[in-house]
Amino acid sequence: MSGTFPNISISTERLVLRPLDEDDVPALAEMMNDEQVAAWTDVPQPYTEERARTWITEYAPAERESGRGLDLAVTEFLTQRLVGIVQLAKTNWHIRSTELSYVIAPWARGEGYASEAALATAQWLLRDQKLERIELRTAADNTASQQVAQKIGCISEGVLRNACIAHVRTEDGTWADVRTDFIVWSLLPEDLDGAGEELADSDGFTSFSDWN
Repeated sequence: MSGTFPNISISTERLVLRPLDEDDVPALAEMMNDEQVAAWTDVPQPYTEERARTWITEYAPAERESGRGLDLAVTEFLTQRLVGIVQLAKTNWHIRSTELSYVIAPWARGEGYASEAALATAQWLLRDQKLERIELRTAADNTASQQVAQKIGCISEGVLRNACIAHVRTEDGTWADVRTDFIVWSLLPEDLDGAGEELADSDGFTSFSDWN
């Protein structure tokens, strides 16, 4: 069984998730050059606008068309400013599962945008797309990402020991690899019950129903 994700736009109370376009190149490059992004992802550093353009025009379309995943820009509803990225990868249409990850720009952190975007994406995947499992993997020391997983209702399933490569700054300013554990989380359709209410209590949001 195979499939592909549609080109879609998902709206929440404060955000619009949409396909990446070339106008996002400068903001995407700036976001990916952040220290926290460099520490917890495998994004090449420094991250140039040329790399951002290649991601938007080549990599993201190829991932969607092949059925492997989907890359969505997360933008503020009022300003249309790029606040982050939600990425789906390693999609298996036979067992109807996918892996979800997220990156939020430094200036937009602390506003609950990651939780809001991730929950809206999960609702769309598990309800509209009829997926049966969403998986998240967070580095053992990446507590911010773990808090997002907990807020949207994910269940921690265990630890993949020594399975993650994180990065640390060296004395000469370059980046060095360091091995750490992955914490594996999952979200199933039945886990969505109450997730919106929990998020509203923690971040002050009241509705995630207005999305396409």
